[in-house]
Amino acid sequence: MAAPSVQHAGVVDGGAMVEAAAGVVEAAAGVMMEAAGVTEAAAAEDRRPQFGSRFLTDPRQVFQHNAWDNVEWTEDQEAAARRKVLENSDPLPAEKQDEFDCRANEYWNDFYAIHENRFFKDRHWLFTEFPELGPKAGPELSPKISPGPEPLSGSEQEGSSPPKMAAEFPGSSASHRILEVGCGVGNTVFPILKTNNDQGLFVYCCDFSSTAVELVKANPEYDPQRCFAFVHDMSDVEAEFPVPEESLDVLVLIFVLSALHPDKMQASLSRLSLLLKPGGVMLLRDYGRYDMAQLRFKKGRCLSENFYVRGDGTRVYFFTQDELNDMFTAAGLEKVQNLVDRRLQVNRGKQLTMYRVWIQCKYRKPTA
Repeated sequence: MAAPSVQHAGVVDGGAMVEAAAGVVEAAAGVMMEAAGVTEAAAAEDRRPQFGSRFLTDPRQVFQHNAWDNVEWTEDQEAAARRKVLENSDPLPAEKQDEFDCRANEYWNDFYAIHENRFFKDRHWLFTEFPELGPKAGPELSPKISPGPEPLSGSEQEGSSPPKMAAEFPGSSASHRILEVGCGVGNTVFPILKTNNDQGLFVYCCDFSSTAVELVKANPEYDPQRCFAFVHDMSDVEAEFPVPEESLDVLVLIFVLSALHPDKMQASLSRLSLLLKPGGVMLLRDYGRYDMAQLRFKKGRCLSENFYVRGDGTRVYFFTQDELNDMFTAAGLEKVQNLVDRRLQVNRGKQLTMYRVWIQCKYRKPTA
């Protein structure tokens, strides 16, 4: 029996590069897919098995599932990917790059104003890959959470004793705190709130785009008793957070670090690490080198090495494991996990295959 005929979107097979546009992905749809983080093939299956548990051993079975894990590239594929990236490696003029940097907030606000939350999908893979976001085992936590500062008592108002730290920030009485940076319209936050029923949980979420934050707050599932959404530019290391240092148990970065200028990434991670409690963990999932999205960029979209601008003005970087490990380590964190998710996504209806490369990391703040 012959193997099925397969089309490849923006990647190579046997050394032949096939453009994504020749398949099913229109340019505008590709921009939305990249900026949203990606359209997970596993969403069709609601909850997929943990990464690394579904392997394609028989090419004839490629269209039996929506995605396959740990798909190894041939030497020809990797060489062709490198050539494709080199073809589009000439950076735009400095003045044009400065424009994209200065207007980054404007571009993201425009993006969310246009698309709102119509095509975003909740990330059902969150709790298989990041069980740290799920309910904690054991007895129930503190049953009452303060959404913000409590009124001062008469003696405190008179200055007889200073207010306690626990009454000075949103969620201050919570026993377990999670912050997502780059929350978009809430496709990570709301699944956490729905799935994690720990009564001591408080979730913070922020985004560069004020439009995105307003969409989060307008969601009927937004509960200020359990969540606090705010606008924040993570590249501005002088900007204040609504929580003190060493107050967070988990910090989540999902397809957000890649949107920063590479020169600002290290300082941003180092600033965020200060917010973690000793033993707290930082979780990341982001674009890997030679992902389909990188190979789809045309000439005139490169800002610097492995850093690009999309058609809507938003930007994206494609990482290696070593780059991320160096940054997390420099931020004072210890590696728990750093893996490459090489996935073959499949559109069974159109007989199309797409090679995705993502990197998934967990780094912990030392306890001593």
